[in-house]
Amino acid sequence: MPKQRKFTVAAGTVTIRHRPGKEPHVLLVHRPAYNDWTLPKGHLDPDEYEAVAAVRETHEESGVRVVLREPLGAISYPVGGGTKVVHYWRAEPIEASKRKPDKEVDKVAWLSPANALERMTYDDEKEVMRKALEYRQPSTAFLVVRHSKAMDRKNWSGRDQARPITARGRKQAKRLVPLFEAFGVAALASSTSTRCVQTLQPFAKQQRMDVDGWQVLTEEIGEHNAKGVRQLMKRLATESVEEKAPMAVCGHRPILPDMLTALGVEPRPMQTGAVIVVHLDADGRHIAHEYHRPRV
Repeated sequence: MPKQRKFTVAAGTVTIRHRPGKEPHVLLVHRPAYNDWTLPKGHLDPDEYEAVAAVRETHEESGVRVVLREPLGAISYPVGGGTKVVHYWRAEPIEASKRKPDKEVDKVAWLSPANALERMTYDDEKEVMRKALEYRQPSTAFLVVRHSKAMDRKNWSGRDQARPITARGRKQAKRLVPLFEAFGVAALASSTSTRCVQTLQPFAKQQRMDVDGWQVLTEEIGEHNAKGVRQLMKRLATESVEEKAPMAVCGHRPILPDMLTALGVEPRPMQTGAVIVVHLDADGRHIAHEYHRPRV
């Protein structure tokens, strides 16, 4: 039987700094072990979201904290008898500190696109950077969340809206915290059902943020009021874009198709604890989206 090829997954960013009246600059790092200039990237920790790893690795390699924008796809190449797959996002810097050089990264540079292309070592990374530069307008992330794992109906004797999440569900909810951070979530909305509110609570507690509850997003009401669900989602998306405040909205399986359709996204099945990040332009139009499966 032929030996299966090993796959290694990593993630990184094309971090672009914009300043009024000036040309954008791209973040690159130099790795002395390979004597190359690359985009910041690195391997995933166990059960880590690719998007979270992209933010973490960018900070570890450059000292720059970022917030993610649109996904840029992935590149792959052979390494050590296997294949390495690297997922990239366009990112914007939100904070920077000076990083002490070490054996992993000894130089960090902000370069104009032309200078960055000249200095970069790998052609496939150059193509990723070119793709990132095609996004010339600001965008806002809008996250659609299916509540994390809840108790089975057959094991719950109370009102269904009060049905809580399980121990696994609580783990899924905690895992969402760094994912929400990666996209700069600044507002939360939810079905008023307990299992939805509990899914957002770990992040809400950490950020000292309120969760706005909406009855129309409950399974009992929303399943029979598609128009109301779509109207609310469009309203929340408009507010999110106008305020430049990424939002996460938690709902239930039966109403997720209407939640997504309202944002211009083709509905798809979502596991409990899954997230679809929808990227909206300045006019609230869908320009990209990505699916994040639960990590527990």
